[in-house]
Amino acid sequence: MSVRQIILLRHAHAEPASGDETDLSRPLTANGAREAQAAGDWLKTHGAQPDVVLCSPSARTRETAAQVMARLAGGKETSIDTRIYEATPGALIEVLEEHADADCVLLVGHNPGLETLVSLLTDGTSDQGRGMPPGSIAWMHVDGDASIEPGAASLRHFWWP
Repeated sequence: MSVRQIILLRHAHAEPASGDETDLSRPLTANGAREAQAAGDWLKTHGAQPDVVLCSPSARTRETAAQVMARLAGGKETSIDTRIYEATPGALIEVLEEHADADCVLLVGHNPGLETLVSLLTDGTSDQGRGMPPGSIAWMHVDGDASIEPGAASLRHFWWP
């Protein structure tokens, strides 16, 4: 393996919490569902073929992942990992390193963890985040033999709906 691909996808727009609803149970808005479909279409157009799909347990991330994977039609099962919800960049790196043998990992999660992780992996700092709007994608490459650590990745694509 010469290059490992890490695709970070922030969940699309979600409904605000209401009543007894928890943050974890917030679903996508109708616009958010369209954003997730657009993200899936963009990934398909750019040849994304994730070997591993990891997702936070929240409803909005699971719905985003389902819309994207329906577009990719890869038949890959999405693994729910509770560590992705409210994760720090360090926790996300730990999750990604557990899949170091995969050529391409798609991780569907939340801010601020994702935008800070992009900054940390590409710039080596955690204070230069470019922001990741709902439904956005940061597609990075890491040398296949390198550990996932600060400054180890190059940002190949950044897209948002």
